[in-house]
Amino acid sequence: MQNVPVIIDIVRSPMGRGKAGGILSGVHPADLLRQVLVALVERNKLDPGAVDDLIMGCVSQAGEQAVPVGRTAWLAAGYPTHVPCTMVERRCGSSQQAVHFAAQGVAAGAYDIVLAGGIESMSRVPMGSARMGADPHGVAYDQRFPDTVGQGVAAELIAARWQIDRDAMDAYSARSHQLAEATRLAGGLGHEIVPIETPDGVVAQDETIRATTTAEGLAQLRTSFNNDVLAARFPEISWSITAGNSSQITDGASVALIMSEKAANRLGLQPKARFVAFDVIGDDPLLMLTAPIPATHRVLRKAGLSIEVMDHIEVNEAFAPVPLAWLKELKADPARLNPRGGAIALGHPLGASGTRLMGSMLQGLIETGGRYGLQTMCEAGGLANATIIERF
Repeated sequence: MQNVPVIIDIVRSPMGRGKAGGILSGVHPADLLRQVLVALVERNKLDPGAVDDLIMGCVSQAGEQAVPVGRTAWLAAGYPTHVPCTMVERRCGSSQQAVHFAAQGVAAGAYDIVLAGGIESMSRVPMGSARMGADPHGVAYDQRFPDTVGQGVAAELIAARWQIDRDAMDAYSARSHQLAEATRLAGGLGHEIVPIETPDGVVAQDETIRATTTAEGLAQLRTSFNNDVLAARFPEISWSITAGNSSQITDGASVALIMSEKAANRLGLQPKARFVAFDVIGDDPLLMLTAPIPATHRVLRKAGLSIEVMDHIEVNEAFAPVPLAWLKELKADPARLNPRGGAIALGHPLGASGTRLMGSMLQGLIETGGRYGLQTMCEAGGLANATIIERF
């Protein structure tokens, strides 16, 4: 039992729109992550020198995020130089994978205390910066998968295959904003969010939630990915993906404090949850965003549990068809799916989203008295992580 990995705490920055003028756009990514790290360390009265490793997710490791930004943030905080850091890049699931690595390291006896999380400043390091001007696949891949498309078109293909229409997508997206706003008004985001100092002052609330969003309003938006060439290539697509039923480009950072149960007892810290099961899987690279479905089936089998006992479920809202297709396949209770809003309302700072979702799930379980939580995320290339936690 001494090496049982537990979650002590998870914090995040407010979510800022990932464009010039966004509330976090004036903050260097290393400084954004630094402030979240400091808040987590100080809130838990943790000796930073006792941390065994820092595992941070980041997708666009270029420009201001090119040097290991986790290491830079740690040293910028004034913390001990002997604490190492590594960066993880598993696309949108990067920080969820960082949590997996941290918990698995604790379970193996390699670590006692780990900080796992992620950072993405999409206003300062735009999506795709790491491969700007490069061929990301090569000839052999393209010969095997000649029909590969972008994620937006993949979302359209999922909508077509699972017969999810524009009305359903827009209604679901409006729900995301409404639930996020209801959670904010009830004070439910207060424990997750730590204030961030910016050149324009301190920010402590998400910029991304649009409280007045309605399905009727979203229905007026233009579709984002169709053109004559794609329409001829994919006649089955009705072309319904818009900026309103997709995740928001976002700046943000999030970090979890994970340690062995033995270390928690030694430090007098109360664990909030334990890890029950992990999974990571690959799926069809054309549909790309469907892997949460098999990942969920596998993680439930590993845990010996059913979807019916999951009290809180987080399926990342990369595009509205992703959680909606997942819901059709798993037949879960819709009220338990993303009940505090998701990436459509809160945003999707790629490398930070995994621990953002986990923090939301953990806090949701605490507030409702739920026992089990399941989190899964689609990732570019047809990948997905899945995690089940149990609240203490």
